[in-house]
Amino acid sequence: MVTQTQTARGVSVPPRTAPRLSGRRWVTEVGWRHLVGVITVIYAAFPLVYVLSAALSPGGTLTGSNRLFSSVSLANFAELTDTFFWQWMLNTLQVAIATAVGTVLMGAAAAYAFSRFRFRGRRAGLTALLIIQMFPQMLAFVAIFLLLIGLGNVVPELGLNSKIGLICVYLGGALGVNTFLMYGFFNTVPKELDEAAKIDGASHSQIYWTIILRLVSPILAVVGLLSFISTFGEFIIARVLLQSESNWTLAVGLYGWVSSLLEANWGLFAAGAVLSAIPVLALFLFLQKYIVGGLTAGSVKG
Repeated sequence: MVTQTQTARGVSVPPRTAPRLSGRRWVTEVGWRHLVGVITVIYAAFPLVYVLSAALSPGGTLTGSNRLFSSVSLANFAELTDTFFWQWMLNTLQVAIATAVGTVLMGAAAAYAFSRFRFRGRRAGLTALLIIQMFPQMLAFVAIFLLLIGLGNVVPELGLNSKIGLICVYLGGALGVNTFLMYGFFNTVPKELDEAAKIDGASHSQIYWTIILRLVSPILAVVGLLSFISTFGEFIIARVLLQSESNWTLAVGLYGWVSSLLEANWGLFAAGAVLSAIPVLALFLFLQKYIVGGLTAGSVKG
């Protein structure tokens, strides 16, 4: 049913409708996009479905899952209770949450300082962060290993096989891209708010904690999410530093189940992989509303 719209002069004007495309034109202009989207979704979803099929297969091999869901059993999930899996899950959550919180606090403080204050070495500091972030932290794992050996002789809680030491190593590389991401977002907050708060008698700490952080909460959520995900799945540094099986993270523990070709249990590995994806997925869905705004708003004003 076509309705009429009333203009300022009282003349009824029929609403504008988009012209219908012919079949061939629809295929050439719109239809191929749907085809590409469907192919992309299938391509991305097939590995996930295959892993779920392997997790539900009682055979414990990947070749037995070539026929998806040919046999369904929860034996692999039940077997996880007889392993260190839940201890690894707890260790991973502790390390990932502590690293994410520390990364947000450190990155926000650095970004606020670079955005609001003008001091000697400011531009050099930003340039140094830009250069340092080009080199991944895993390149220094030998130096980190030797450093923690020496540090463990003085403070055992920060030495090898320590979750606190692993968190400190992760936080050592927390600045860099996170600071630049927050720095662009902090620049979008008008400085007039700081000046108005100063007139009312607020200190720098009060402005930072009660005003600025509330306005930049989207980027805080994004940085926390990215830090949590990267720490949750990190393997190389965790494998080098954590030596006892009870202190392993999920990435290290799951790799141990399939590292031996003759004793690899892919069914148990797939079941653990499915369960380990739940915390990341839950956090992503919880913070989804902040992701788009947090990633795009920082590019408005540099």
